[in-house]
Amino acid sequence: MERRLAAIMAADVVGYSRLIRVDEEGTLAALKALRTDLIDLKIAEHHGRIVKLMGDGMLAEIPSVVDAVRAAVTTQSAIAEHNADLPEDKRLEFRVGINLGDVVIDGDDIQGDGVNVAARLEGIAEPGGICVSGMVYEGVRDRIDFLFEDLGEQEVKNIARPVRVWQWLPAGSTAAVTITTDAQLPLPDKPSIAVLPFENMSGDPEQEYFVDGLTEDIITILSKVSGLLVISRNSTFLYKGQAIDVGKVANELNVRYVVEGSVRKSGDRVRITAQLIDGTSDHHVWAERYDRRLDDVFELQDEMTREIVTSLEVKLSQGEQVRVWRRQAGDFSAYEHFARGRERYMDFSRESNAQAIVELRTALDISPKFGAAYAFLGWAETSNARFGWSDNPDEALERAREIAEQAIANGDDPGIGYALLGSVNFYQGKFEDAVAAAKRAVNISPSNADCYQIFAMANIAVGNWNEAVHAAESVLRLNPLIPENSLVELARAQFHLERFKECYESAVKVIERKPAWLTARVLAAAAAASLGRTDDAKVQISEILRKNPKFSVSKWARYQTYENDSDLQVYVSGLLNAGLPQ
Repeated sequence: MERRLAAIMAADVVGYSRLIRVDEEGTLAALKALRTDLIDLKIAEHHGRIVKLMGDGMLAEIPSVVDAVRAAVTTQSAIAEHNADLPEDKRLEFRVGINLGDVVIDGDDIQGDGVNVAARLEGIAEPGGICVSGMVYEGVRDRIDFLFEDLGEQEVKNIARPVRVWQWLPAGSTAAVTITTDAQLPLPDKPSIAVLPFENMSGDPEQEYFVDGLTEDIITILSKVSGLLVISRNSTFLYKGQAIDVGKVANELNVRYVVEGSVRKSGDRVRITAQLIDGTSDHHVWAERYDRRLDDVFELQDEMTREIVTSLEVKLSQGEQVRVWRRQAGDFSAYEHFARGRERYMDFSRESNAQAIVELRTALDISPKFGAAYAFLGWAETSNARFGWSDNPDEALERAREIAEQAIANGDDPGIGYALLGSVNFYQGKFEDAVAAAKRAVNISPSNADCYQIFAMANIAVGNWNEAVHAAESVLRLNPLIPENSLVELARAQFHLERFKECYESAVKVIERKPAWLTARVLAAAAAASLGRTDDAKVQISEILRKNPKFSVSKWARYQTYENDSDLQVYVSGLLNAGLPQ
């Protein structure tokens, strides 16, 4: 019996029986045309296949969760556009569910729990919307520009365990990026900068990996400068493909300076234009155009970042000069293998992850000091362990540890190595070691939000609450447009510090953005009860039990990460005190 891991997409027409009763021939003809002219093409464009048609429904298999979500969103958006000029009784709307799971191959058909969950998710989705499982969301959250809402744990028919569900609705694909804060923070006391995704001017979608990679490299290089505050790529890449108002971007990200540019790659030549703009005045501080051979791309990156740092009058220490002005790959063929590997890693599937490992190891064979290649190779091995893509997860984590140690000892970017080592230690339950490694990482790369996120998680696990607060606040500053994870970590630390008012406020900010985020509601209930605000606690508990009727504190406690049982018991006592069922 053949099995494989795949992204499964289930879809069906909303109100199909009603439409058939009103106009059988017209509905059947419209559905056939929509499938032929739009749906089939979109799925094929994203490397998928239609497994079978079932009356008004369909089942598709797509190797990558990133491609599956992109296919679903672009299809739903195109259908909405198609429907815009039709009378309401002639519109065909679809619900879509996507799951990542193990499937059994039966000829051209696929079966198994992975397929069943996708079908149940489709049933939950709103008309025109998409629901994805937690596994799918974790695989795409930092790799796509579409916004999802957390619906929390959902009980679904004939599935033994609750399924974590995330929802996309049509407005999410086109909504402007916004950030909600109680008041605009003052600009930091050192130069603050956001590097927006460079535009691919080559006319070749296959070059996106190269252009995005170049942007990420510039962000990575700048993040090592202690005299700069550099916004995370997770926030800046939300602007990809949008018309840019630099002043608006600077205000939303709370930075003074914005970098934007374009890349045109043709043959063995590359032309890059870049400009540094003061977002408070729309004044161009610096602009340049580079026309170089591809072999010179690393020197070009160094030159661009040097010009930016010089323009901002940031002074580098001797050690920072060594870390910042260097050629990471040293060989363009190594860089191309790395860029392809990074792209495959971000596709988030078992198959693409295996391909990423091959490409990244090839890059390191060519350039053994290539720090970024070590990092993504280590993340890929960590994914093998976390998502069941390895027959032996413990061995996969040990391989990731060896890669991290090699990056620290031999690579040109030890900060990346320490960040990876901190992550491996955390998932192996070595929390004190995770704290030490993450601390080294943030010292080396003071503008890297991922390093601070690992630092926050590890400090909460060991009970270093003040350090966790500082780390979580640092992530919020560096990654302001995707704040939920950091706000939850901040709320956890504030709860243990008995700063219950701040804990409640942090948790409520998450709930306002993601109403079904269960951890936030649990913390809000506990904090409200500790403040004597019993009505607020009851509101949160009512929502928790409405969405999760089988919730219990004892079950919840099993999934909490604490090194010391006494810290866990403090948390448990707070939840029981709030009135949550034991």
